[in-house]
Amino acid sequence: MNYKIKVNRMKDESGNIKALANVVFGEALKVSSIAIVEGKNGLYVQMPSYKTKEVDQDGKNVYKDFCNPITKDFREELYGNILKAYEENNTEEMYVGYTKDDKCQTPDYDLIVTPFERDGNAIKGLVTVFLEEKFVINNVNILQGKGDAPFVSMPAYRSKQQDENGKNVYHDVCFPVTKEFREKLYGDILKQYEKEKEERGKKKEGSKGKEKETVGKKKTKSDEN
Repeated sequence: MNYKIKVNRMKDESGNIKALANVVFGEALKVSSIAIVEGKNGLYVQMPSYKTKEVDQDGKNVYKDFCNPITKDFREELYGNILKAYEENNTEEMYVGYTKDDKCQTPDYDLIVTPFERDGNAIKGLVTVFLEEKFVINNVNILQGKGDAPFVSMPAYRSKQQDENGKNVYHDVCFPVTKEFREKLYGDILKQYEKEKEERGKKKEGSKGKEKETVGKKKTKSDEN
């Protein structure tokens, strides 16, 4: 999979986090806030994560990645290139699999879309995006807007910044960087959402029909007795 890496060093590198990196896959989808961290055993890459309500055996909150490589080979490749870009202290972007002047191929993707219906909840569907069976993006939501049409919301984290109304500002973690890819990805997600919702509705109707049939048989036997 083709991608480019841009590393931004922290102004003050005295802390554990030395830099933040951005990765753009196929000039189409960007992953931001990838941290380069100094640990006990040296530098390592930390993908953007969020705090869950789960707790570990020590009573501490469990953090989960918004996105991450899903094969060992690609994880080693991606993390190795991110660390290489940091160590080379290059202010330019690092291109992997293509050059700046090449026409880059947009990554293929697969989707898992699960309709999510609960009264009072704006979330109507949960989506997982797989890029070429190498990288996964979690926490993509289908939300119900003020109108009737649902829309796609990419994973984001709440920052400490506030807008003019005093509300917390959210920053996207993974998002399309071109209009064409955004329209294609979001369109495919919503199309699959409607398909899954329709199939669920048919299954519910089929279950109700079987229940009525079972009740009818029970009543018939009761009448015969």
